Amino acid sequence: MASYNILLTKSAAKELERVPPKDRQRIVTKIRALAENPRPTGAEKLSGDDKFRIRQGDYRILYEIIDQDLIVTVVRIGIRREGYRR
Repeated sequence: MASYNILLTKSAAKELERVPPKDRQRIVTKIRALAENPRPTGAEKLSGDDKFRIRQGDYRILYEIIDQDLIVTVVRIGIRREGYRR
């Protein structure tokens, strides 16, 4: 299986910077794993949207998959209870 490219939106990169270092490393590891398997066990497709979400501890990672271009775009990283607010 081909490896996907991982992209982060500017807002997701800023949200990642605000995460404490211990949690940040785990989140980065989880995001890197999406390159090999963009639909891991536990990933859920959001209803009414073409986005997926995975959990890492108290955080949610929201991302989009573009299969034809082999791209995974991380859209949002946040605390679970605040994951869908805008």
